[in-house]
Amino acid sequence: MAAGIRSRFADVKEKIRLHGDEAQHEQTDRWSNRDLIPLPPSRRTWGWFHYFGFWTLSSLNITNWQTPSSFLTQGLSVSQAMMIIVVARLLIAGFSTLIAWCGIKWHIGFTIQNRFTWGMRASYIPLLQRILLNFIWNAIQCWNGGRLAAVCLTAIWPSYGRMRNFLPESMPTTGDQFVGFIVFWVLSTPLLWLPPEKFKIPFLITSIYTACGMIAMMIWALTFAHGAGPLLYTGVALPATSPWNISWLLMAGINQTIGSIAAGITNGSDFSRYARGWKAYVIGTITSGWITGVLVCLVGLVTTSAAQKIYGEVYWNPPDLLMTMMDNGNGSSASRAGVFFLAFGFGLTSMFENVCGNAVAGGIDLAGLWPHYINIRRGAIITFVAAWVVQPWQLVNKAVTFIQVLSSFSVFLSPVIGLMAADFYVLRDRKVRLSHLYATVDSSYWYWNGINWRAPVAWVCGWAPTIGGLVVTVNQDTNAPRGLFELYYMAFFIGFFISATIFIILNKLFPVSGLGEYDEVDIYGTFTTKEADKLGIISVEFQTNAYGSGEPSLTQETFDKKE
Repeated sequence: MAAGIRSRFADVKEKIRLHGDEAQHEQTDRWSNRDLIPLPPSRRTWGWFHYFGFWTLSSLNITNWQTPSSFLTQGLSVSQAMMIIVVARLLIAGFSTLIAWCGIKWHIGFTIQNRFTWGMRASYIPLLQRILLNFIWNAIQCWNGGRLAAVCLTAIWPSYGRMRNFLPESMPTTGDQFVGFIVFWVLSTPLLWLPPEKFKIPFLITSIYTACGMIAMMIWALTFAHGAGPLLYTGVALPATSPWNISWLLMAGINQTIGSIAAGITNGSDFSRYARGWKAYVIGTITSGWITGVLVCLVGLVTTSAAQKIYGEVYWNPPDLLMTMMDNGNGSSASRAGVFFLAFGFGLTSMFENVCGNAVAGGIDLAGLWPHYINIRRGAIITFVAAWVVQPWQLVNKAVTFIQVLSSFSVFLSPVIGLMAADFYVLRDRKVRLSHLYATVDSSYWYWNGINWRAPVAWVCGWAPTIGGLVVTVNQDTNAPRGLFELYYMAFFIGFFISATIFIILNKLFPVSGLGEYDEVDIYGTFTTKEADKLGIISVEFQTNAYGSGEPSLTQETFDKKE
Protein backbone atom coordinates (compact mmCIF):
# COMPACT_ATOMS: atom_id res chain seq x y z
CA MET A 1 0.00 0.00 0.00
CA ALA A 2 2.71 2.44 1.06
CA ALA A 3 4.80 1.46 -1.94
CA GLY A 4 1.86 2.17 -4.25
CA ILE A 5 1.31 5.61 -2.74
CA ARG A 6 5.01 6.41 -3.10
CA SER A 7 4.90 5.23 -6.70
CA ARG A 8 1.91 7.42 -7.54
CA PHE A 9 3.49 10.38 -5.78
CA ALA A 10 6.65 9.83 -7.80
CA ASP A 11 4.61 9.71 -11.01
CA VAL A 12 2.83 12.98 -10.18
CA LYS A 13 6.12 14.57 -9.17
CA GLU A 14 7.67 13.57 -12.48
CA LYS A 15 4.71 14.89 -14.48
CA ILE A 16 4.85 18.35 -12.91
CA ARG A 17 8.62 18.52 -13.06
CA LEU A 18 10.00 20.89 -15.67
CA HIS A 19 12.11 19.64 -18.53
CA GLY A 20 14.20 21.72 -20.90
CA ASP A 21 15.83 21.12 -24.23
CA GLU A 22 19.30 19.90 -23.30
CA ALA A 23 20.52 20.64 -26.83
CA GLN A 24 19.75 24.30 -26.10
CA HIS A 25 21.52 24.08 -22.70
CA GLU A 26 18.15 24.33 -20.91
CA GLN A 27 19.16 21.98 -18.10
CA THR A 28 16.75 21.74 -15.19
CA ASP A 29 18.21 21.13 -11.75
CA ARG A 30 18.33 22.73 -8.32
CA TRP A 31 19.84 25.94 -9.63
CA SER A 32 18.67 26.18 -13.21
CA ASN A 33 15.82 25.87 -15.70
CA ARG A 34 14.91 27.35 -19.08
CA ASP A 35 13.87 30.70 -17.58
CA LEU A 36 16.99 31.06 -15.42
CA ILE A 37 19.78 30.29 -17.86
CA PRO A 38 21.52 33.13 -19.72
CA LEU A 39 19.16 34.01 -22.56
CA PRO A 40 20.32 32.94 -26.02
CA PRO A 41 20.09 35.40 -28.95
CA SER A 42 16.88 33.73 -30.22
CA ARG A 43 15.00 34.81 -27.08
CA ARG A 44 16.36 38.36 -26.92
CA THR A 45 13.55 40.04 -28.82
CA TRP A 46 13.12 43.40 -27.07
CA GLY A 47 13.91 46.54 -29.05
CA TRP A 48 13.72 50.16 -27.89
CA PHE A 49 9.92 50.25 -28.14
CA HIS A 50 9.58 47.26 -25.79
CA TYR A 51 11.42 49.26 -23.13
CA PHE A 52 9.49 52.39 -24.04
CA GLY A 53 6.32 50.38 -23.40
CA PHE A 54 7.76 48.75 -20.28
CA TRP A 55 8.52 52.13 -18.70
CA THR A 56 5.29 53.58 -20.01
CA LEU A 57 3.46 51.13 -17.74
CA SER A 58 5.18 52.69 -14.72
CA SER A 59 4.32 56.17 -16.02
CA LEU A 60 0.80 56.05 -17.48
CA ASN A 61 -0.84 55.02 -14.24
CA ILE A 62 -2.82 56.42 -11.32
CA THR A 63 0.15 56.50 -8.93
CA ASN A 64 2.28 58.64 -11.22
CA TRP A 65 -0.72 60.84 -12.07
CA GLN A 66 -1.13 61.59 -8.36
CA THR A 67 2.56 62.15 -7.60
CA PRO A 68 2.47 66.00 -7.50
CA SER A 69 -0.31 65.93 -4.90
CA SER A 70 1.91 64.68 -2.09
CA PHE A 71 4.37 67.53 -2.61
CA LEU A 72 1.75 70.26 -2.93
CA THR A 73 0.02 69.17 0.28
CA GLN A 74 3.34 69.60 2.11
CA GLY A 75 3.40 73.27 1.10
CA LEU A 76 5.71 73.19 -1.93
CA SER A 77 4.92 75.17 -5.06
CA VAL A 78 4.01 73.63 -8.42
CA SER A 79 7.43 74.45 -9.88
CA GLN A 80 9.16 72.84 -6.89
CA ALA A 81 6.98 69.74 -7.14
CA MET A 82 7.79 69.39 -10.84
CA MET A 83 11.49 69.93 -10.13
CA ILE A 84 11.40 66.99 -7.70
CA ILE A 85 9.75 64.84 -10.35
CA VAL A 86 12.20 65.81 -13.12
CA VAL A 87 15.28 65.14 -10.96
CA ALA A 88 13.90 61.96 -9.37
CA ARG A 89 12.80 60.42 -12.68
CA LEU A 90 16.24 61.15 -14.16
CA LEU A 91 17.90 59.43 -11.20
CA ILE A 92 15.50 56.50 -11.54
CA ALA A 93 16.52 56.09 -15.19
CA GLY A 94 20.18 56.28 -14.16
CA PHE A 95 19.98 53.77 -11.29
CA SER A 96 17.85 51.43 -13.41
CA THR A 97 20.39 51.41 -16.23
CA LEU A 98 23.22 50.94 -13.73
CA ILE A 99 21.69 47.79 -12.27
CA ALA A 100 20.26 46.48 -15.55
CA TRP A 101 23.63 46.52 -17.31
CA CYS A 102 24.53 43.06 -15.97
CA GLY A 103 21.47 41.67 -17.75
CA ILE A 104 22.34 43.56 -20.93
CA LYS A 105 25.92 42.24 -20.98
CA TRP A 106 25.58 38.74 -19.52
CA HIS A 107 21.85 38.11 -20.17
CA ILE A 108 21.02 36.93 -16.64
CA GLY A 109 18.26 38.21 -14.36
CA PHE A 110 18.04 39.48 -10.78
CA THR A 111 17.63 35.97 -9.38
CA ILE A 112 20.97 34.83 -10.82
CA GLN A 113 22.72 38.20 -10.58
CA ASN A 114 22.67 38.13 -6.78
CA ARG A 115 24.36 34.75 -6.62
CA PHE A 116 27.84 36.12 -7.32
CA THR A 117 27.35 38.86 -4.70
CA TRP A 118 25.58 37.04 -1.87
CA GLY A 119 26.54 33.43 -2.56
CA MET A 120 24.30 30.71 -3.95
CA ARG A 121 22.30 30.20 -0.76
CA ALA A 122 22.44 33.71 0.70
CA SER A 123 21.00 35.06 -2.57
CA TYR A 124 17.66 33.89 -1.19
CA ILE A 125 17.72 36.90 1.19
CA PRO A 126 17.08 39.57 -1.47
CA LEU A 127 15.03 37.05 -3.46
CA LEU A 128 12.55 36.44 -0.62
CA GLN A 129 12.18 40.20 -0.08
CA ARG A 130 11.12 40.63 -3.68
CA ILE A 131 8.78 37.63 -3.61
CA LEU A 132 7.01 39.08 -0.56
CA LEU A 133 6.69 42.47 -2.25
CA ASN A 134 5.45 40.88 -5.48
CA PHE A 135 2.69 39.04 -3.60
CA ILE A 136 1.51 42.11 -1.72
CA TRP A 137 1.79 44.70 -4.50
CA ASN A 138 0.13 42.36 -6.98
CA ALA A 139 -2.84 42.06 -4.62
CA ILE A 140 -3.01 45.81 -4.03
CA GLN A 141 -2.75 46.54 -7.76
CA CYS A 142 -5.59 44.09 -8.42
CA TRP A 143 -7.71 45.88 -5.84
CA ASN A 144 -6.96 49.33 -7.26
CA GLY A 145 -7.64 48.00 -10.75
CA GLY A 146 -10.91 46.64 -9.44
CA ARG A 147 -11.98 50.19 -8.57
CA LEU A 148 -11.49 51.15 -12.21
CA ALA A 149 -13.41 48.06 -13.29
CA ALA A 150 -16.25 49.19 -11.00
CA VAL A 151 -16.25 52.60 -12.73
CA CYS A 152 -16.50 50.88 -16.13
CA LEU A 153 -19.37 48.68 -14.92
CA THR A 154 -21.19 51.71 -13.51
CA ALA A 155 -20.75 53.51 -16.83
CA ILE A 156 -22.38 50.55 -18.62
CA TRP A 157 -25.06 49.85 -16.00
CA PRO A 158 -25.69 52.87 -13.71
CA SER A 159 -27.60 50.64 -11.32
CA TYR A 160 -24.34 48.81 -10.58
CA GLY A 161 -23.13 51.74 -8.47
CA ARG A 162 -26.28 51.46 -6.35
CA MET A 163 -26.13 47.73 -5.75
CA ARG A 164 -26.99 46.39 -2.31
CA ASN A 165 -23.99 45.55 -0.20
CA PHE A 166 -24.16 41.75 0.09
CA LEU A 167 -20.96 41.42 2.13
CA PRO A 168 -20.88 41.01 5.92
CA GLU A 169 -20.13 44.12 7.97
CA SER A 170 -16.88 42.55 9.14
CA MET A 171 -15.40 43.03 5.66
CA PRO A 172 -14.03 46.57 5.21
CA THR A 173 -15.36 46.93 1.66
CA THR A 174 -18.58 47.02 -0.34
CA GLY A 175 -20.13 44.62 -2.79
CA ASP A 176 -19.50 46.76 -5.88
CA GLN A 177 -15.81 47.13 -5.01
CA PHE A 178 -15.45 43.40 -4.43
CA VAL A 179 -17.12 42.51 -7.72
CA GLY A 180 -14.85 45.00 -9.50
CA PHE A 181 -11.84 43.24 -7.96
CA ILE A 182 -13.09 39.87 -9.21
CA VAL A 183 -13.69 41.22 -12.72
CA PHE A 184 -10.24 42.82 -12.89
CA TRP A 185 -8.54 39.67 -11.56
CA VAL A 186 -10.35 37.37 -14.01
CA LEU A 187 -9.70 39.58 -17.04
CA SER A 188 -6.00 39.87 -16.13
CA THR A 189 -5.45 36.13 -15.77
CA PRO A 190 -5.11 35.24 -19.51
CA LEU A 191 -2.17 37.64 -19.80
CA LEU A 192 -0.17 35.33 -17.51
CA TRP A 193 0.18 32.87 -20.40
CA LEU A 194 1.99 35.46 -22.52
CA PRO A 195 5.80 35.01 -22.41
CA PRO A 196 7.93 38.16 -21.99
CA GLU A 197 9.32 37.65 -25.50
CA LYS A 198 5.80 38.43 -26.84
CA PHE A 199 5.07 41.62 -24.90
CA LYS A 200 5.42 44.03 -27.84
CA ILE A 201 1.77 44.07 -28.92
CA PRO A 202 0.37 44.59 -25.37
CA PHE A 203 2.94 47.35 -24.82
CA LEU A 204 1.90 49.01 -28.08
CA ILE A 205 -1.84 48.83 -27.41
CA THR A 206 -1.55 49.94 -23.79
CA SER A 207 0.79 52.85 -24.48
CA ILE A 208 -1.26 54.32 -27.32
CA TYR A 209 -4.68 53.79 -25.74
CA THR A 210 -3.82 55.12 -22.29
CA ALA A 211 -1.80 58.06 -23.60
CA CYS A 212 -4.72 59.09 -25.83
CA GLY A 213 -7.11 58.72 -22.89
CA MET A 214 -5.00 60.91 -20.57
CA ILE A 215 -4.57 63.61 -23.21
CA ALA A 216 -8.30 63.52 -24.01
CA MET A 217 -9.08 63.86 -20.29
CA MET A 218 -6.80 66.90 -20.02
CA ILE A 219 -8.24 68.54 -23.16
CA TRP A 220 -11.78 67.99 -21.87
CA ALA A 221 -10.93 69.54 -18.50
CA LEU A 222 -9.18 72.55 -20.04
CA THR A 223 -12.05 73.12 -22.48
CA PHE A 224 -14.81 73.01 -19.89
CA ALA A 225 -12.84 75.02 -17.33
CA HIS A 226 -11.75 77.60 -19.93
CA GLY A 227 -8.26 77.45 -18.49
CA ALA A 228 -5.92 75.53 -16.25
CA GLY A 229 -7.52 76.46 -12.94
CA PRO A 230 -6.06 77.79 -9.67
CA LEU A 231 -4.18 74.68 -8.53
CA LEU A 232 -1.63 75.03 -11.32
CA TYR A 233 -0.50 78.37 -9.93
CA THR A 234 -0.09 77.21 -6.34
CA GLY A 235 2.88 78.89 -4.69
CA VAL A 236 4.88 78.03 -1.62
CA ALA A 237 2.55 77.56 1.34
CA LEU A 238 4.67 76.02 4.08
CA PRO A 239 2.75 75.95 7.38
CA ALA A 240 4.18 78.32 9.95
CA THR A 241 4.54 75.39 12.32
CA SER A 242 6.43 73.22 9.81
CA PRO A 243 9.77 72.07 11.25
CA TRP A 244 11.20 71.60 7.75
CA ASN A 245 12.47 74.14 5.27
CA ILE A 246 12.09 73.82 1.51
CA SER A 247 15.51 72.18 1.02
CA TRP A 248 14.65 69.27 3.29
CA LEU A 249 11.22 68.83 1.69
CA LEU A 250 12.84 68.74 -1.75
CA MET A 251 15.30 66.12 -0.54
CA ALA A 252 12.54 64.06 1.05
CA GLY A 253 10.47 64.28 -2.15
CA ILE A 254 13.31 63.05 -4.36
CA ASN A 255 14.05 60.22 -1.92
CA GLN A 256 10.35 59.27 -1.77
CA THR A 257 9.94 59.24 -5.56
CA ILE A 258 13.01 57.06 -6.16
CA GLY A 259 12.12 54.80 -3.25
CA SER A 260 8.64 54.19 -4.61
CA ILE A 261 10.14 52.38 -7.60
CA ALA A 262 13.12 50.79 -5.84
CA ALA A 263 11.63 47.31 -6.23
CA GLY A 264 11.51 47.84 -10.00
CA ILE A 265 15.13 49.03 -10.02
CA THR A 266 16.40 45.92 -8.24
CA ASN A 267 15.05 43.49 -10.83
CA GLY A 268 16.00 45.56 -13.88
CA SER A 269 18.09 42.67 -15.21
CA ASP A 270 15.02 40.44 -15.34
CA PHE A 271 13.87 42.47 -18.33
CA SER A 272 17.09 44.01 -19.67
CA ARG A 273 18.36 40.51 -20.48
CA TYR A 274 15.73 40.38 -23.24
CA ALA A 275 17.34 43.37 -25.02
CA ARG A 276 18.68 43.02 -28.55
CA GLY A 277 21.38 45.49 -27.58
CA TRP A 278 22.28 48.14 -25.01
CA LYS A 279 20.95 50.99 -27.15
CA ALA A 280 17.44 49.50 -27.08
CA TYR A 281 17.37 49.58 -23.28
CA VAL A 282 18.93 53.02 -22.85
CA ILE A 283 16.79 54.76 -25.49
CA GLY A 284 13.56 53.19 -24.23
CA THR A 285 14.40 53.96 -20.60
CA ILE A 286 15.28 57.62 -21.14
CA THR A 287 12.44 58.44 -23.54
CA SER A 288 9.76 56.81 -21.41
CA GLY A 289 11.17 56.24 -17.93
CA TRP A 290 12.23 59.87 -17.68
CA ILE A 291 10.43 62.00 -20.26
CA THR A 292 7.05 60.24 -20.32
CA GLY A 293 7.11 59.89 -16.55
CA VAL A 294 7.49 63.65 -16.13
CA LEU A 295 4.85 64.45 -18.75
CA VAL A 296 2.24 62.21 -17.09
CA CYS A 297 2.74 64.02 -13.77
CA LEU A 298 2.27 67.34 -15.58
CA VAL A 299 -0.88 66.11 -17.37
CA GLY A 300 -2.30 64.88 -14.06
CA LEU A 301 -1.55 68.22 -12.43
CA VAL A 302 -3.15 70.25 -15.23
CA THR A 303 -6.24 68.02 -15.39
CA THR A 304 -6.75 68.09 -11.61
CA SER A 305 -6.34 71.86 -11.56
CA ALA A 306 -8.88 72.39 -14.35
CA ALA A 307 -11.31 69.94 -12.73
CA GLN A 308 -11.09 71.94 -9.50
CA LYS A 309 -12.25 74.99 -11.43
CA ILE A 310 -15.21 72.98 -12.80
CA TYR A 311 -16.35 71.14 -9.66
CA GLY A 312 -14.94 73.29 -6.86
CA GLU A 313 -13.02 70.36 -5.33
CA VAL A 314 -9.61 68.78 -5.88
CA TYR A 315 -9.82 65.21 -7.22
CA TRP A 316 -6.36 63.66 -7.39
CA ASN A 317 -7.69 60.11 -7.65
CA PRO A 318 -8.85 59.46 -11.28
CA PRO A 319 -11.65 56.99 -10.30
CA ASP A 320 -13.17 59.66 -8.01
CA LEU A 321 -12.90 62.30 -10.74
CA LEU A 322 -14.42 59.96 -13.33
CA MET A 323 -17.40 59.17 -11.10
CA THR A 324 -17.90 62.92 -10.50
CA MET A 325 -17.77 63.55 -14.24
CA MET A 326 -20.44 60.92 -14.80
CA ASP A 327 -22.67 62.22 -11.98
CA ASN A 328 -22.44 65.80 -13.23
CA GLY A 329 -23.33 64.58 -16.70
CA ASN A 330 -26.57 63.36 -15.13
CA GLY A 331 -25.73 59.86 -16.25
CA SER A 332 -26.24 60.71 -19.95
CA SER A 333 -25.06 58.21 -22.52
CA ALA A 334 -22.39 60.66 -23.71
CA SER A 335 -20.91 61.18 -20.24
CA ARG A 336 -21.04 57.46 -19.49
CA ALA A 337 -19.32 56.60 -22.78
CA GLY A 338 -16.58 59.12 -22.12
CA VAL A 339 -16.02 57.90 -18.57
CA PHE A 340 -15.91 54.29 -19.74
CA PHE A 341 -13.28 55.12 -22.38
CA LEU A 342 -11.08 56.90 -19.83
CA ALA A 343 -11.53 54.36 -17.00
CA PHE A 344 -10.84 51.49 -19.39
CA GLY A 345 -7.55 53.14 -20.39
CA PHE A 346 -6.39 53.51 -16.79
CA GLY A 347 -7.56 49.97 -16.08
CA LEU A 348 -5.73 48.56 -19.10
CA THR A 349 -2.48 50.10 -17.91
CA SER A 350 -3.02 48.86 -14.36
CA MET A 351 -3.74 45.39 -15.69
CA PHE A 352 -0.64 44.98 -17.80
CA GLU A 353 1.62 46.89 -15.40
CA ASN A 354 0.58 44.48 -12.67
CA VAL A 355 1.07 41.40 -14.82
CA CYS A 356 4.47 42.56 -16.07
CA GLY A 357 5.85 44.31 -12.99
CA ASN A 358 4.47 42.04 -10.26
CA ALA A 359 3.17 38.72 -11.59
CA VAL A 360 5.84 37.99 -14.22
CA ALA A 361 8.58 39.44 -12.00
CA GLY A 362 7.23 37.28 -9.17
CA GLY A 363 7.31 34.28 -11.48
CA ILE A 364 10.97 34.85 -12.24
CA ASP A 365 11.78 35.18 -8.54
CA LEU A 366 9.82 32.07 -7.57
CA ALA A 367 11.59 30.13 -10.31
CA GLY A 368 14.81 30.81 -8.43
CA LEU A 369 13.44 29.03 -5.35
CA TRP A 370 12.28 25.83 -7.04
CA PRO A 371 13.75 25.61 -10.56
CA HIS A 372 12.70 21.94 -10.81
CA TYR A 373 9.00 22.83 -10.69
CA ILE A 374 8.47 26.56 -11.23
CA ASN A 375 9.06 28.57 -14.38
CA ILE A 376 7.96 32.12 -15.17
CA ARG A 377 4.40 31.14 -16.07
CA ARG A 378 3.81 28.92 -13.06
CA GLY A 379 5.37 31.47 -10.74
CA ALA A 380 3.22 34.24 -12.20
CA ILE A 381 0.10 32.14 -11.64
CA ILE A 382 1.13 31.47 -8.03
CA THR A 383 1.74 35.19 -7.47
CA PHE A 384 -1.65 36.03 -8.95
CA VAL A 385 -3.54 33.43 -6.92
CA ALA A 386 -1.80 34.72 -3.79
CA ALA A 387 -3.88 37.90 -4.14
CA TRP A 388 -6.76 36.02 -2.50
CA VAL A 389 -4.54 34.96 0.39
CA VAL A 390 -3.21 38.49 0.91
CA GLN A 391 -6.77 39.92 0.95
CA PRO A 392 -6.03 43.42 -0.38
CA TRP A 393 -9.41 44.76 0.78
CA GLN A 394 -8.07 44.41 4.31
CA LEU A 395 -4.80 46.20 3.47
CA VAL A 396 -6.05 49.08 1.34
CA ASN A 397 -9.19 49.94 3.27
CA LYS A 398 -8.00 49.19 6.77
CA ALA A 399 -4.27 48.83 7.38
CA VAL A 400 -3.04 52.30 6.44
CA THR A 401 0.14 51.89 8.50
CA PHE A 402 1.01 48.65 6.71
CA ILE A 403 0.77 50.36 3.32
CA GLN A 404 3.09 53.10 4.57
CA VAL A 405 5.63 50.48 5.60
CA LEU A 406 5.41 48.85 2.18
CA SER A 407 5.91 52.17 0.44
CA SER A 408 9.02 52.71 2.55
CA PHE A 409 10.53 49.29 1.85
CA SER A 410 13.26 51.01 -0.18
CA VAL A 411 15.04 51.36 3.17
CA PHE A 412 15.91 47.66 2.75
CA LEU A 413 16.15 47.58 -1.04
CA SER A 414 18.55 50.47 -1.64
CA PRO A 415 21.37 48.64 0.23
CA VAL A 416 20.72 45.64 -2.05
CA ILE A 417 21.09 47.93 -5.06
CA GLY A 418 24.32 49.33 -3.60
CA LEU A 419 25.77 45.83 -3.18
CA MET A 420 24.86 44.89 -6.76
CA ALA A 421 26.48 48.02 -8.21
CA ALA A 422 29.64 47.85 -6.09
CA ASP A 423 30.27 44.18 -6.80
CA PHE A 424 29.59 44.27 -10.53
CA TYR A 425 31.36 47.52 -11.42
CA VAL A 426 34.09 48.03 -8.81
CA LEU A 427 35.10 44.57 -7.62
CA ARG A 428 34.47 42.42 -10.69
CA ASP A 429 35.06 45.03 -13.38
CA ARG A 430 31.81 43.85 -15.07
CA LYS A 431 33.11 40.29 -15.53
CA VAL A 432 31.03 37.29 -14.44
CA ARG A 433 31.75 33.56 -14.71
CA LEU A 434 28.39 32.25 -15.90
CA SER A 435 29.12 28.54 -15.40
CA HIS A 436 29.83 29.13 -11.69
CA LEU A 437 26.37 30.66 -11.17
CA TYR A 438 24.69 27.28 -11.68
CA ALA A 439 27.03 24.96 -9.75
CA THR A 440 28.09 24.33 -6.17
CA VAL A 441 31.19 22.21 -6.78
CA ASP A 442 34.35 24.21 -7.50
CA SER A 443 32.25 27.37 -7.85
CA SER A 444 33.75 30.75 -7.01
CA TYR A 445 30.27 31.82 -5.87
CA TRP A 446 29.77 29.09 -3.28
CA TYR A 447 31.94 30.90 -0.70
CA TRP A 448 31.31 29.42 2.77
CA ASN A 449 28.45 26.92 2.55
CA GLY A 450 26.84 29.03 -0.16
CA ILE A 451 27.05 32.28 1.85
CA ASN A 452 29.23 35.31 1.21
CA TRP A 453 29.10 36.74 4.74
CA ARG A 454 30.33 40.12 3.50
CA ALA A 455 27.02 40.82 1.73
CA PRO A 456 24.62 40.39 4.71
CA VAL A 457 26.94 42.47 6.92
CA ALA A 458 27.14 45.32 4.41
CA TRP A 459 23.38 45.10 3.78
CA VAL A 460 22.51 45.47 7.47
CA CYS A 461 24.92 48.39 7.80
CA GLY A 462 23.06 50.07 4.94
CA TRP A 463 19.60 50.08 6.51
CA ALA A 464 20.52 50.27 10.19
CA PRO A 465 20.95 54.10 10.22
CA THR A 466 17.56 54.73 8.58
CA ILE A 467 15.28 52.13 10.15
CA GLY A 468 14.67 54.37 13.16
CA GLY A 469 13.36 57.13 10.89
CA LEU A 470 11.03 54.67 9.20
CA VAL A 471 9.58 53.60 12.55
CA VAL A 472 8.97 57.11 13.89
CA THR A 473 7.53 58.25 10.53
CA VAL A 474 5.06 55.38 10.39
CA ASN A 475 4.12 55.94 14.04
CA GLN A 476 3.83 59.71 13.40
CA ASP A 477 6.00 60.41 16.41
CA THR A 478 6.58 64.16 16.15
CA ASN A 479 8.65 64.21 19.36
CA ALA A 480 11.35 61.89 17.98
CA PRO A 481 14.88 63.26 17.49
CA ARG A 482 15.16 65.36 14.32
CA GLY A 483 18.19 63.39 13.17
CA LEU A 484 16.09 60.24 12.68
CA PHE A 485 13.84 62.05 10.22
CA GLU A 486 16.78 63.61 8.40
CA LEU A 487 18.41 60.22 7.87
CA TYR A 488 15.11 58.79 6.69
CA TYR A 489 14.66 61.64 4.19
CA MET A 490 17.92 60.49 2.58
CA ALA A 491 17.35 56.77 3.11
CA PHE A 492 17.78 55.63 -0.49
CA PHE A 493 21.12 57.37 -0.97
CA ILE A 494 22.42 56.51 2.51
CA GLY A 495 21.56 52.84 2.12
CA PHE A 496 23.04 52.66 -1.36
CA PHE A 497 26.39 54.29 -0.60
CA ILE A 498 26.97 52.85 2.89
CA SER A 499 26.35 49.26 1.79
CA ALA A 500 28.40 49.73 -1.38
CA THR A 501 31.33 51.26 0.52
CA ILE A 502 31.38 48.71 3.33
CA PHE A 503 31.08 45.83 0.86
CA ILE A 504 34.09 47.11 -1.09
CA ILE A 505 36.12 47.54 2.12
CA LEU A 506 35.26 44.04 3.37
CA ASN A 507 36.28 42.53 0.06
CA LYS A 508 39.59 44.40 0.15
CA LEU A 509 40.27 43.26 3.72
CA PHE A 510 39.03 39.71 3.13
CA PRO A 511 39.55 39.00 -0.59
CA VAL A 512 37.52 36.35 -2.37
CA SER A 513 38.53 34.25 -5.36
CA GLY A 514 37.13 34.68 -8.83
CA LEU A 515 37.01 38.47 -9.02
CA GLY A 516 37.36 39.59 -12.62
CA GLU A 517 37.16 36.04 -13.99
CA TYR A 518 34.82 34.86 -16.74
CA ASP A 519 34.33 31.75 -18.89
CA GLU A 520 36.57 31.81 -21.91
CA VAL A 521 34.12 29.59 -23.74
CA ASP A 522 30.42 30.31 -24.36
CA ILE A 523 29.18 27.09 -22.80
CA TYR A 524 25.49 28.13 -22.78
CA GLY A 525 25.22 29.41 -26.34
CA THR A 526 24.50 32.85 -24.87
CA PHE A 527 26.34 35.19 -27.20
CA THR A 528 26.32 36.10 -30.84
CA THR A 529 29.66 35.91 -32.63
CA LYS A 530 29.99 39.70 -32.42
CA GLU A 531 29.28 39.70 -28.66
CA ALA A 532 31.70 36.84 -28.04
CA ASP A 533 34.49 38.57 -29.97
CA LYS A 534 33.97 41.77 -27.98
CA LEU A 535 34.10 39.88 -24.68
CA GLY A 536 37.05 37.73 -25.74
CA ILE A 537 34.96 34.56 -25.46
CA ILE A 538 35.02 31.61 -27.87
CA SER A 539 31.50 31.37 -29.25
CA VAL A 540 29.42 28.26 -29.85
CA GLU A 541 29.52 28.89 -33.59
CA PHE A 542 33.33 28.99 -33.53
CA GLN A 543 33.56 25.77 -31.55
CA THR A 544 31.24 23.97 -33.94
CA ASN A 545 33.15 25.18 -36.98
CA ALA A 546 36.50 24.34 -35.41
CA TYR A 547 35.69 20.80 -34.36
CA GLY A 548 33.28 19.64 -36.98
CA SER A 549 29.50 19.54 -37.21
CA GLY A 550 28.98 17.71 -33.93
CA GLU A 551 27.64 19.16 -30.67
CA PRO A 552 29.49 22.24 -29.41
CA SER A 553 31.50 21.77 -26.23
CA LEU A 554 29.48 22.24 -23.04
CA THR A 555 32.21 22.91 -20.52
CA GLN A 556 35.59 24.59 -20.26
CA GLU A 557 37.17 21.21 -19.52
CA THR A 558 35.73 19.73 -22.71
CA PHE A 559 37.19 22.60 -24.71
CA ASP A 560 40.61 22.17 -23.05
CA LYS A 561 40.65 18.47 -23.91
CA LYS A 562 39.88 19.19 -27.55
CA GLU A 563 42.73 21.68 -27.61
